Amino acid sequence: MKSVSSFAVLQVVAGFMLLWEALCWTSGAPAYFLPRPSIVLLEIWSAPVWYLRQCFFTFATSFLGFGLALVLGVIMAIGIAYSRVVERTLYTLLVSLNSIPKIALAPLFVIWLGTGLGSKVAVSFLIAVFSIVIDTVLGLRSVDPDAIKLLRTMRATRTQELLRIRIPNALPYMFAGMKVAISMALVGAIAGEFVASQHGLGYVILSAQSMMQTTRVFAAILLLGFMGTVLFYLVEAAERLCCPWHVSQRGEVAKAAAAHT
Repeated sequence: MKSVSSFAVLQVVAGFMLLWEALCWTSGAPAYFLPRPSIVLLEIWSAPVWYLRQCFFTFATSFLGFGLALVLGVIMAIGIAYSRVVERTLYTLLVSLNSIPKIALAPLFVIWLGTGLGSKVAVSFLIAVFSIVIDTVLGLRSVDPDAIKLLRTMRATRTQELLRIRIPNALPYMFAGMKVAISMALVGAIAGEFVASQHGLGYVILSAQSMMQTTRVFAAILLLGFMGTVLFYLVEAAERLCCPWHVSQRGEVAKAAAAHT
């Protein structure tokens, strides 16, 4: 899949904001129902430090949940790919947990871990880990059998087989899962903040909703959209650095090479 340039992203965002502004002007919708984006941006500008603190708390929760999901997800995926027992137990447990709405589990994490950062990170981790495990297992198993046979004829160990063949082959699959997981980690952080929090954009949305402050709700949603977009493209940038050899990146590499000639 070709990556989208930052300029193209800015064009799309600017076009959406202009369309939103025009819709509000032409429809005459009241500000308490659908505030204009200019009003929403003024709301953010009225307290930039306060909004920045809320963004940082949500970002930290999402990043920690995603990081934990990445580390433990890859470990679990290796266990599932190499062990039938782990596949039949852990994989089944993950599928069962994934079918449960995470917002239903969030109050349990608050009881177990308190109302601090830990409970939000736990919800974020639980939502994000499934996609990483599934895609990594697929990548670890989608290896050319001839490559495995060649390595075994050279008396390579299982660890060498994992590090030299399976993990490099699984990297594009892992990044596909990570792109989904980073967005889901942000969703999990907001879900945790909805249940019990005094900080974060989820708290901003919930408190503003209780006071019917529609503009503040839209301001938090706008910041969430911006944060999710940035996190997604950070993962995509990491993919280009780690997998320049993959077919999905060859076009970008060729363009970069042509630009320097």
